[in-house]
Amino acid sequence: MSESMNNIEENLSTEVQEQFSGSTMGKGAKLAMELNAERKRLKQEMEELQLEVEDLKPSTPTGTIDENIKWMATIFAVIGVFVMSAGFNTEGQIAYAISACAWVYVGHCWNDKAIMIGSAITGTSVMMNLVEKLI
Repeated sequence: MSESMNNIEENLSTEVQEQFSGSTMGKGAKLAMELNAERKRLKQEMEELQLEVEDLKPSTPTGTIDENIKWMATIFAVIGVFVMSAGFNTEGQIAYAISACAWVYVGHCWNDKAIMIGSAITGTSVMMNLVEKLI
């Protein structure tokens, strides 16, 4: 039993050991206090690590209709840019305009004003150019 107590004492942080080094209480009570302080420290450290994990998790929802629309919008945007680069401006602008509308919807679902504003501005610009060509 004394070996396990010595092993526990060796594994305690130096901060906890220093806090109880001059104590006059019995060895068992002192060890219990040290272990309790160490438990609190480890709990605090675990909470901090949990917050870091939560910060690293993606914040976009998964498995919902807006996730599917997000990917469809991304594909339409890429296709639109490549088609415009290939010289088919009207078709590319139509694909990009569809993409911009879809991204505005996704931004609305996520309550993300940056996505909505960015998509609305680029979509409006493309649609204005498209209307000029068609009229």
